[in-house]
Amino acid sequence: MRERSSGRGGAGRPLDWLEVLARHPGWLAVLGLVASALIAVASALAPRVLTPAENSAEVRFLREMIPHHAQAVDLAVRIRDRSDDPALRSLALKILLTQQEERGRMRGVLNDWGFASSAPAPEGTHAAMMGMATPAQVQQVSTLPVRDAERLFLRLMIRHHQGALMMARPVSGERVRPELRSLAHHVHAAQTDEIEMMTRMLAVRDAKPLPPPELAPMDGMDMGGSGGQ
Repeated sequence: MRERSSGRGGAGRPLDWLEVLARHPGWLAVLGLVASALIAVASALAPRVLTPAENSAEVRFLREMIPHHAQAVDLAVRIRDRSDDPALRSLALKILLTQQEERGRMRGVLNDWGFASSAPAPEGTHAAMMGMATPAQVQQVSTLPVRDAERLFLRLMIRHHQGALMMARPVSGERVRPELRSLAHHVHAAQTDEIEMMTRMLAVRDAKPLPPPELAPMDGMDMGGSGGQ
């Protein structure tokens, strides 16, 4: 009496998937379609990984944030050299060290992408929209009486930080390169905390913050990938 098939190959050997697919070629086509569909979905949901184009918001953000950070470092050094308030001196040192480190990261990202990190420093209205102080205001931090200089520093730096938060917002989304998104999130977290701290310090000195900057949108800027490498 013949034995019924038990799903085994010759000599009682269990069938493996290759043998099953060989006997049912239609299954292979179905699996291929399923795999293609899954890859397409994953690609659509995954963040962009292409190098941004030179006219992209990512590159513009880095090139403009580097001199923006440089001014923050300058202001922090000036007030730390003059103030005798331990809390303010500690804050100034934190800003100095944090933004120096972030500037290095920004230059490194641009270098990795194959772009120069140098760019003309923002001036005039454009600098004001980024929350930057004028050269005269920066100089006043070194020349005003110390208590007035402390108030000016806090007012200028709050607005300066507000400008940085506005600049970082367009490059904080999921479809931005991960190294830049991480940097933007770091800027946002550190400077949000510092704004709250400086606002309290300003209140103790019977002063209020300046009006926040109004940053123009980056119209027409590619958010990465388009035209990239």
